Amino acid sequence: MTIEKGADWGERAALPEDGVVVRSDLEARVAVERARRANAAVPTLGLLGGDLCRTLGGSGDEARLRGPEAMTFPCDLGSVLIDGRLHWFVAHLIARRSWWRGRVIAAMNAQWLGAWDLGPRAHPNDGLLDIADGDLPLGDRLKARTRLATGTHVPHPRIETRRVASLQLDLDPQLDIYLDGERVGRASRLSIRIEPDAFHVVV
Repeated sequence: MTIEKGADWGERAALPEDGVVVRSDLEARVAVERARRANAAVPTLGLLGGDLCRTLGGSGDEARLRGPEAMTFPCDLGSVLIDGRLHWFVAHLIARRSWWRGRVIAAMNAQWLGAWDLGPRAHPNDGLLDIADGDLPLGDRLKARTRLATGTHVPHPRIETRRVASLQLDLDPQLDIYLDGERVGRASRLSIRIEPDAFHVVV
C-alpha cells in the first residue's frame, strides 16, 4: 500500500539472508531487471549508495543493514517501454541530448540526481512519478542550475511539472534515455508508469 500523507512509513527490520547489497542506483536496477526478466520476485535490496539511498536517508554503512537500527521500506518502481522493450528504474529516468540545449525531461521516483534536488516533492512510495519537462534558453538554464542543489529551480514558467502514475511522451527530435544514470538508448516515444509497492529496500 502506497504511503498516505502524514502516515508512518517503513519498519525496523534488517536485510534478510537472501537480500542483495547494492552500492548504486544502477546496481539496484540491474538486480531488479534480472529478477523481472526471470519472472522472479525482486529481492530485498540493501542500499549503500545512490540517489534512492540518499532520498531514504541511507548512511552507506553495510553493518547497519544487518543490525537492529536497519529500516526497511516498500518502494515503487518505474517502468518504461522503449522501442518495444520494457525497462525498469529505481530512482529516475532522464531524457535529453544535452543539459545545455534542447528538451530535458526528468521522471523522478527519488528526490535526488547526484548533487541536484531535481525532484523536491518526489517520494519513492506515493504511487506517482514527479515529472519535469522543459526546453529553456541558455541563460535560464544557467540560473536554474544554480538552484538545483536546493530544489528551487521550480516553479518556472518554462518547466512543466506534474505528478502522474503513467504517461506517454512523444520525443521529436529523439532523445537519449538514461535510467538510473546509465544511457540505454535513444527513443522517439516513451510509455512510462509507476508500479506501486514493487520491492523493498533496507537502509
